[in-house]
Amino acid sequence: MPEPLDAALTEVRALLLDPALTRAVAAGRRRGQHPSVVRAELRPVVLKAGPRLQISTSDGARPYTRNVAPGAEADAAVDALLAEPFGNWHVETAGTTLQLRVTKSGEAQVHRAAASRPAAEPGGHDRTKEYLLDPGDPIFAEIGGSAAKRRQVDAFLRALSATLPDDLTGPLRVVDLGCGNAYLTFAAYRYLIGHGLDVTLVGVDVREDQRQRNTELAERLGWADRVRFVAGSIADAVVEPTPDLVLALHACDTATDEALARAVRWGARWVLAAPCCHHDVAAQLRARPAPGPYGLLTRQGILRERFADVLTDALRSGLLRLHGYRAEVVEFVDSRHTPRNLLIRARLTATAPTEGQRAEYQELVDQWGVTPRLATLLAESPA
Repeated sequence: MPEPLDAALTEVRALLLDPALTRAVAAGRRRGQHPSVVRAELRPVVLKAGPRLQISTSDGARPYTRNVAPGAEADAAVDALLAEPFGNWHVETAGTTLQLRVTKSGEAQVHRAAASRPAAEPGGHDRTKEYLLDPGDPIFAEIGGSAAKRRQVDAFLRALSATLPDDLTGPLRVVDLGCGNAYLTFAAYRYLIGHGLDVTLVGVDVREDQRQRNTELAERLGWADRVRFVAGSIADAVVEPTPDLVLALHACDTATDEALARAVRWGARWVLAAPCCHHDVAAQLRARPAPGPYGLLTRQGILRERFADVLTDALRSGLLRLHGYRAEVVEFVDSRHTPRNLLIRARLTATAPTEGQRAEYQELVDQWGVTPRLATLLAESPA
């Protein structure tokens, strides 16, 4: 039930200055207002000079951290942050978790709970899962915070973390092709800027209503100057500047091929693609008998469909290798949660393929008599 905003912020202030504070995050923006920073994080630290309240803020490009002393200095710093028109506050103390969201009418929606019990000691069987993006992060108030969505966000971010080098610096240009409702897009941006990277991100989706929705969400989060959306097809949407990192998550059938082809033509340094359905190669397998002795693989429909999935992604990774990428096919999220759980993860090495690699790919397509859509797209518009 909505509460008066002033009273809720007074409660937040008391928790922020409580010696039992463990962590607090402010993000997003109130309707029609813009905070001077897009995000602020507070946590207690102990320095040689004594205990301090560490305040880390980001303007959407670079982080800034300062440590303030308890007392008047901390009081003033907290009051300044509470005066900012943030749309969300998430505050954790040793005994309490409070989440505040400012509604469009300027009232406060507040959720209070006892602090979650601590993780079990190492070697136990009751450890709380550690997420790369805190499930209490205010971003989940905007994109939705169901357990299933948090699992998928975490699985995706782990794949992203494993793809990018640990020492990455400088500007990072990202495009998400076929972004849909963009919850993974926003999660990626939030995670990357949290690591101090200068990120600009473009989301592409064919639907204009999705572009409008996602743009409004970027504005509410205070990220509209760094995260933008365009309506258009994966193959033809205008994306400027050329991206370093290409995402294509659950693009259906040959839309994944269009995304991979654009990534290759751009010379993107990294690619993460989670394929969805695989109808194209499956249809080609139905149209001709399987080569011997593999008839049993394709005679029954369900086996043929599953084999088509494997063959499609094997050929995609093989083609990426022929175009100078090191490509891996890994599990995206546990198969208990979705059967579409594979991720093609590629890194540009610019290494020329060997004759053996060319022959290996060609022998496979010749034996099965298939023409991958990705091969056709790359032949039409070579990198």
